[in-house]
Formats: sequence, structure tokens, C-alpha cells
Amino acid sequence: MPAKKPVLYGRLTGVGLIAALLALALDQGSKVWLLWGFDLPARQPVPVGPFLDLVVVWNTGISYGLFPQTGPLGQWALLAVKVIAVLLLWVWLARVEARLTAVSLGLIIGGAIGNAIDRATLGAVFDFVLLHATIAGETWRWYVFNLADVAIVAGVIGLVYETVWPPDAVKAP
Repeated sequence: MPAKKPVLYGRLTGVGLIAALLALALDQGSKVWLLWGFDLPARQPVPVGPFLDLVVVWNTGISYGLFPQTGPLGQWALLAVKVIAVLLLWVWLARVEARLTAVSLGLIIGGAIGNAIDRATLGAVFDFVLLHATIAGETWRWYVFNLADVAIVAGVIGLVYETVWPPDAVKAP
């Protein structure tokens, strides 16, 4: 009889949980400090370097501001989608066998929860990092993001890395 797959807690779930908690703490800590400690809304834009400014953007949609929702029904629908995604990612986390996969899923979960907290408490996701460059007299701006987004992207990169170069792949001599 084959062994039952874990549903909520597996061998590396604790590793993923630590990654999620670190991502969540860094994200929420930075947002609380920038909004209420530093008072970024009153001081923006704040140049940090030649390519980086701190600004305030309230994202009412999903990634890159897609599908903006201004009403409470839309905001709660986006929050519900996020909760379902986190639950499915958690089930996946309970079944993983590779440490990088566990860390990657934890980063995605922590980032998703961080942005969900914003949506539930502030009505929108607080984004504040603006990357930009002036090339040949033209200014290029990247979308504005936060540390939860960084954690999600890092987690996705980790998952892609493990897919392309799995740890148990046969190495050439």
C-alpha cells in the first residue's frame, strides 16, 4: 500500500514556514515604518539612489495593477482568490522533498499574505519601490512594487530554477 501524501504538514513544511514568516515580517515591517514611522505619503518622492525612489502607490488590482477593483465586492473577491492560492500553495509545500522548493513556496506564501493583509486592512496594496533610469535623455520607469512582490518573484525564480535544473538531474562527467 503506497504511503499517504501529507496534506498540511510534511518534512520541509517548517523550512517553508520560516521563509514565509521572514518574508511577511520584512514586508509588513517596511510598510508600517514607511507609512507611519517615516511618513512617506507626506515626504514622497524620496530619492534613495540614482535609479531608486520611494513613492506611494495604492494598487487596487493584482500584479502590475491589472484588474483594479475599487468597490468592496471586488476587493474581497481578490482577497478570496489570494486566500485560495495560499491554501493550495501550502498543500504543495506539505508535499515537497527539495529544500529550495520549500523556501521558494514559503517566499511566495509570505509575500501573498503580506499583500493580502494590505488589501484587508488598507483597502489596497501599498507599493513603494520605484526603479527608473534615464537613457539618452529619456526616463524609463519600472512598475512600483514592495517587498512582498520581491519575495514572490524570488520564490518563482527558485521554482523555475528547480524545474530547469532539478537537484537529482544526472550530471555530466
